[in-house]
Amino acid sequence: MNLKKLSLLLLLMVITGTTFAQKSIGNETDAQKKKRMEWWTDGRFGMFIHWGLYSGAARHEWVKHNEKIDNAGYQKYFDQFNPDSFDPKKWAKTAKVAGMKYAVLTTKHHEGFCLFDSKYTDYKATNTAAKRDLVREYVNAYRAEGLKVGFYYSLLDWHHPNYTIDDIHPQSPADKSDASYERMNKGRDMAKYRQYMRNQITELLTNYGKIDIIWLDFSFPRKDGHGKGKDDWGSVELIKLIRKLQPGIIIDNRLNLEEYKDGADFETPEQVGTDELAKYRGKTWETCQTFSGSWGYYRDENTWKTHRQLLDLLITSVSNGGNLILNVGPTARGEFDYRATRALDSMAYWMHANNRAIYNCTYAPDTYKVPENDKLTYNAKTKKLYVHLYYYPQGGTVTLPGYAGKIKYAAFLNDASELLYKPSPGNPDDLILTLPAKKPQYEIPVVELTLQ
Repeated sequence: MNLKKLSLLLLLMVITGTTFAQKSIGNETDAQKKKRMEWWTDGRFGMFIHWGLYSGAARHEWVKHNEKIDNAGYQKYFDQFNPDSFDPKKWAKTAKVAGMKYAVLTTKHHEGFCLFDSKYTDYKATNTAAKRDLVREYVNAYRAEGLKVGFYYSLLDWHHPNYTIDDIHPQSPADKSDASYERMNKGRDMAKYRQYMRNQITELLTNYGKIDIIWLDFSFPRKDGHGKGKDDWGSVELIKLIRKLQPGIIIDNRLNLEEYKDGADFETPEQVGTDELAKYRGKTWETCQTFSGSWGYYRDENTWKTHRQLLDLLITSVSNGGNLILNVGPTARGEFDYRATRALDSMAYWMHANNRAIYNCTYAPDTYKVPENDKLTYNAKTKKLYVHLYYYPQGGTVTLPGYAGKIKYAAFLNDASELLYKPSPGNPDDLILTLPAKKPQYEIPVVELTLQ
């Protein structure tokens, strides 16, 4: 095509709003993808588990990076790792009672330590005092509770001798010069590390049965060349391998494959505020969040979210068409932190009564305006609209703006008790919902509206 014809084509595309088709790695249709991911979009709520040697340090999962610890200095955490209280059946039951539908465990985090029995490394749980394949026990326990099973695998590896030192490596040079990086990386070979990574991912996706999700974390390409992206990981070939081994698996978006339509299955806004989640409406996404300010166990960290904040994360995620995966960082003995257990118990109490407003739900159609101070979730299959009462009115009424003629029954979701409503004297298009003086014993009660 000559330059003149190309210019005319580009002008036509601007005028009509047409874009070039995005490249694809595979040949899955949109309908096939929707079907493959249906259980995930219906479930809405999952458990993340960050567990590794850093639990022994108990001061953030990036402790090796933050304190510039080398492999020799970090060895003590491997030598002392002995999770004698690890009971994955208890973990799984806790997740299920909390209303979670799936879980994702860190099989290997950036520190390079493997919780599974890999034949490609000695740096694994079976060579510690644990003497167990902790991943296999996790898989068996969560499957037994009917939960979907996912693996997290770090693309980074601060222990492997062939993983090249980059800008966020614990041994990153202070002066950041090309010469310093070149000197420190002498003898290291990313091609060998890529093969190591492929071998381990192959183990994870062949030795543990059906795996429902894989989280690969993370890419950080840099203009100065001291980061890592798709070429460093061999991302295109890696995603082909994953799809071949586990055709039904769901893959996160951290392989740096944004140029491909099927380079990821979902977006992953991390630790963002609830106000930011609205911009993801209409996309396929999951926000990953911690109970506190750390993913790994952090004994002295105290910025723990309140029950209301956790509920707000869940409700706001669903009201914008997304999922929430909440993280637990078990202790070095293999137990959930008491603060995490307390938070999960509070979620369990609310979810037992109100999970219909979460499962199979999404954002409401635009024809339903959001009542003041509240949030809406919507189930298209059952024709139910859910009003999450963030602020229980002292006056005992809630205005449903423009809802006249649109609903046929109203009730509290927690006990199915009827709530009466009538047209607004000031505006016949609005309905006035009457609430009892006593608020139900839930931080955020839910009203279930059966639609016409």
